[in-house]
Amino acid sequence: MNSPVDFESVLLGGDANAYGMARSFYEEYGVRSHAIGKGAFHICQNSKIVSFEVAEPNIEDDEVFVRTLVNFAKTRPAGKTLVLSPCGDNYTKMLVRNQDALRDYYRFSIMTPDQFDLLSTKDRFYGTCVKYGLEFPKTCEVTKETAEGFEPPFDYPVVAKPANSVAYWNCDYPGKKKVFVVRNSDELARILRGVYSSSYDDAFIVQDFVPGDDTRMRVMNCYSDQAGKVRMMCLGDVVLEEHTPLGIGSYGAIMTGYDEDITHRIKSFLEEIGYIGYSNFDLKYDERNGSYKLFEINPRQGRSSFFTTASGKNLARYLVRDVVLGENEPLDVATLKDEVLWTMIPLSIIRKYTTDPATLARVDRLVRARKVAESYWCGYDRSLARWISYQVNQQNYRRQYAQCFGHRHVDD
Repeated sequence: MNSPVDFESVLLGGDANAYGMARSFYEEYGVRSHAIGKGAFHICQNSKIVSFEVAEPNIEDDEVFVRTLVNFAKTRPAGKTLVLSPCGDNYTKMLVRNQDALRDYYRFSIMTPDQFDLLSTKDRFYGTCVKYGLEFPKTCEVTKETAEGFEPPFDYPVVAKPANSVAYWNCDYPGKKKVFVVRNSDELARILRGVYSSSYDDAFIVQDFVPGDDTRMRVMNCYSDQAGKVRMMCLGDVVLEEHTPLGIGSYGAIMTGYDEDITHRIKSFLEEIGYIGYSNFDLKYDERNGSYKLFEINPRQGRSSFFTTASGKNLARYLVRDVVLGENEPLDVATLKDEVLWTMIPLSIIRKYTTDPATLARVDRLVRARKVAESYWCGYDRSLARWISYQVNQQNYRRQYAQCFGHRHVDD
């Protein structure tokens, strides 16, 4: 660990994403992070590497957001460089909107409002994919006005999910799931009735279901500098997703992967639109034609993105070199020589619920080689309180998988 410049890390958020970024800053520079947000999840509590400084329940109000961050900056020593990292959809959206008001206080890398508007919802994202030649599942959208009697123009099964994940997170209705796998028109009708009985008013995306289990999922993390050049790319081969109703689509275990073609396509896409900052792509390998289908781009690092740091491509490194040191590094792409197994869940769950033999063979090989990284538990942030919290967390995962594994339909 070495710090080339005197700076402090400030994180927006208090979840596993924020903790992964805190670990990245600490491992690369020995810097302990400050966190600001609505509140701290258990993973960020009792920590030696991140301290939750400000809990502000109204931080999603623009005026409160700016005031909270400016006031915190004024508490730091004069001349101290503050590096700001949003670690969630809402925090990213707030920083995009209010970036000009904060540039005198923080260093950060963020896209323009126009870029965010283009990519922030799934329907706009798919339109952008068409423009730049990226493949995605057959897709259509349904609105509150067209929901009654809606039928997709392709066969079941289909996937149904919100176009606006931020708005959907804040709504509530019986049977709510992050993503639904829909087997027939009756199920789709019941899902849409539930969705539009809530406060959610945006479009819902309906798309062709790409066959295959969790092991066919892929995730790509990238960092693009302030000139719009991609500086880091790391592909992950998913081992298991989470399976709780609101956790579907979040990853429980990932192994470092590599694919030259999709790496080139995503790099060209990002540089063509002049993207700035972290990006996180969700994809699935389609065995029907050997292609990768893109589902979405998250304009931030993801909850599981610590697998990138564990693969040797430290997430904090590229940000600090860009916004603090002004260094233009060559493209750094993770390959299979950087392979590790990252996990949030117990190894026993991986072995119990993963059925693909090739994936299990890779897992066993990496475990034997001791190339395993866990987000929650690490040698430099241990205490009795964290050990207890970690054990409770792992037991909760065992219970959740036992109760929820494979339950992605409306009646599950």
